[in-house]
Amino acid sequence: MLVAKETLEKIKDNFGLNHYEIKIWTSLLSRGIAAASELADISGVPRSRCYDVLESLEKKGFTIMKIGKPIKYIAVKPEEILERIKKNVALETQVNLRIIDSIRTSDIYKELELLYKTGIERIDPDELTDIYTGKSEINREIKKFAERATHSLVISTTKEGFQRKLKLLKNILPDAVKQNVKVKFVAPLDYKQLAAFEGSYKIKSADNKLRFLIADNMETLLILTPENTQPENERAILVKSEFVSNMLHELMCI
Repeated sequence: MLVAKETLEKIKDNFGLNHYEIKIWTSLLSRGIAAASELADISGVPRSRCYDVLESLEKKGFTIMKIGKPIKYIAVKPEEILERIKKNVALETQVNLRIIDSIRTSDIYKELELLYKTGIERIDPDELTDIYTGKSEINREIKKFAERATHSLVISTTKEGFQRKLKLLKNILPDAVKQNVKVKFVAPLDYKQLAAFEGSYKIKSADNKLRFLIADNMETLLILTPENTQPENERAILVKSEFVSNMLHELMCI
C-alpha cells in the first residue's frame, strides 16, 4: 500500500523518524512481516541502505527482528509505540521540572533575580526605543548606528558576521577612525585575521555568539535572533541605556 507524501511527512514529524525510516516502517506496517529485500522493493529505499535503516528502527523500538533465513522483520503496533512515546515524554517532563525547581534555589538564579531588580529600576520603558524586523532594515540601522558614534564603537559578532560587518560598514568605519572613534570588534577570529586588521581596529578574539553594537557606551543595538535565522525573520532592538551598555561591557570583558 502506497502512502501519500503529505501523510509520510506528518508521520515523520510526529514520530521523530527520518525520510528513509518512515518509508520502511510504513511499508512494514502494510505487510506485518517482511524481509529487507522485500521492503526495499516496496518502499523505494536503496537496498544498500535498507539494513542500516532497519537496524535503526529496531533500536528505536519500531520493529522486531525475526531470526531465520532470510532474516525478517515484524512491525510493532502503532498503539504500542504511542504508549511508549507518551511514557518517555512524561518521564522527560518530570526530569525537566525537577531541574527547573533546582535552579530556583541556586546561586545563579539569585544573581539573575538581583540583576533584574537592579536593572529594572534603571531602565525606563522609553529607553527601549525601536524594534527592527528583517535583515535589510537591520542593516540600514547598523549603518546609521555606526555613523552616530562619536568616540567609541564596539561590534560583537560571529566569525561569519565579522566579514559581513566589514563589507557593510566599509565606507563608515575608516571615516570613524579618522574622527578618532575607537572601533573594537569582539569575534572568534584566527591569527591570520587578527594580523590582517592589526592597526586598523582593536579586536578581541573570543568564542562568541552574541551579536550587538554599542555606541559611545550610551546606546546598544541588540540582534535578537541567532546566526542562521532566515533574513526576513531577523529581529533587533535599540536600547538607549548606559546601564545595558556597561552590563554588556562587563559580560564580554571589553
